[in-house]
Amino acid sequence: MTKRQPTRSFASDNNAGVHPRVLRAIARANVGHVVAYGDDPYTQSAIRKFREQLGNDIEVFFVFNGTGANVLGLQALTQPYHAVICAETAHINVDECGAPERFTGCKLLTVRTPDGKLTPEGIKPLLHGIGVEHHVQPRIISISQATEMGTVYRPAELKALSDFAHQHNLLLHLDGARIANAAAGLKVRLREITADVGVDLLSFGGAKNGMMYGEAVVFFNRDQAAGFKFIRKQGSHLASKMRFISAQFDALLTNDLWKKNAAHANRMARILARELAQIPKIEITQKVEANGVFAIVPRRYISLLQKQYFFYVWNEVTSEVRLMTSFDTTESDIREFVVLVRQTVR
Repeated sequence: MTKRQPTRSFASDNNAGVHPRVLRAIARANVGHVVAYGDDPYTQSAIRKFREQLGNDIEVFFVFNGTGANVLGLQALTQPYHAVICAETAHINVDECGAPERFTGCKLLTVRTPDGKLTPEGIKPLLHGIGVEHHVQPRIISISQATEMGTVYRPAELKALSDFAHQHNLLLHLDGARIANAAAGLKVRLREITADVGVDLLSFGGAKNGMMYGEAVVFFNRDQAAGFKFIRKQGSHLASKMRFISAQFDALLTNDLWKKNAAHANRMARILARELAQIPKIEITQKVEANGVFAIVPRRYISLLQKQYFFYVWNEVTSEVRLMTSFDTTESDIREFVVLVRQTVR
């Protein structure tokens, strides 16, 4: 008899489906005709919801995906002779196929960190050569919240980074592909880790938290957003039927659906980590502060486990794997996976 394949994996929250309330919002938007390219009531409603969360002085632009949000946002605030400082593990450095360099012309200056988090002390060595024409000029510090290692920045850490950036005539960009998970884990409002701590530019994620597709580029200084509508168009991220992105964000930002989805995913990650930590030969390597679990799994067992559950090897050298939970992960999913791990590694 063929063994049943699990219906859910732990590879990525991108692999999850769409939350039913988001699907219903798309269906409601699929009625009649509205003006294209964002001049529609769904988009205006979603922007109002963003302003309720992040402040009235922001400018919001919807795009198709996270790479587009990061690249186009950075492009709006840089010149090709500038540099963007980021963690070595940052998505813009590792997983965007060189798109930031290609479309901004900027050099990425990376910092090695044990947990994916930047600090002012780690950035200082990269600030030499300011004003010297032989060197690229640092312009933006880009951080991920939550980080690619599943860790999160506390508000005080973010404030320290933004103060440091602004003292050195730099800007702070926050890659918020999983900002909902960070806020839910910290039990804070979204503005407490963005507007209130001095973030200049935000890529706000939706696809990893129950949406079908769509991200938002948020400027906290309206003057800096002046030309972005043209950059978005040139960058092929101006959706003609924008209402179907906007309706999703409207649903996500209504009645705290963003928080409920993220809090559930975070709780599932904590349970998964707790159960795996009890298995001999499995070592949890990072604090579980969002919806990611990082663990050392002996190499000889990984391929056996992957026959049943899809997940990624994060570090081939150390045999570290990454396991992600999502809004639709269940405790039953975790129990079944943990049983398989126990049977495999014993």
